[in-house]
Amino acid sequence: MGRRKSKHVLLVISSLLLISGVTRFATGVGPAIALAEETVAPMVEAPMETPVVVVQPLLDALQDRERRISEREVAMEDRMRALSLAEVELSERLDELRAAEESLIAAIALSETANDDDIARLTAVYENMKPADAAGLFSQMAPDFASGFLMRMAPESAAAVLAGLDPQTAYSISVIIAGRNTNAPTE
Repeated sequence: MGRRKSKHVLLVISSLLLISGVTRFATGVGPAIALAEETVAPMVEAPMETPVVVVQPLLDALQDRERRISEREVAMEDRMRALSLAEVELSERLDELRAAEESLIAAIALSETANDDDIARLTAVYENMKPADAAGLFSQMAPDFASGFLMRMAPESAAAVLAGLDPQTAYSISVIIAGRNTNAPTE
């Protein structure tokens, strides 16, 4: 029985809501129709020249906008031409830089080759000297400088020069030679 009462209550509430909606709709239609009649009446009674007066400012505005758009298009075309010229110039400069870089790399390679050739020649001179004379020269050199030449010399010649050096100087040079590759990666 409790279910029937709840169904009746829901039916009553739904009916009241429906009646409220219909009432609101009916009371709102009258003013809306009156407003529509007031708006349409002046338009029907107005002479034909009124729309022309309203259209002219719009036409002027559209022509002004078209003029501004045309000016912008011309400006954009000028910018595009300037960008195109700049791109061509940039490409030429980039080619010049590449050529200069290649020339510089070739000059550095030539310089390094010449430097290596000079050191190899000087090393050969030290190898061909008498060990006692070469030891006298090496004793005057800085140990790290002397170690560079001794590393390039044949082991027999280097051993003879080291044997002719003061023991302290020979030790300093040997430590430098031994430590040259301590920081080199092993893997």
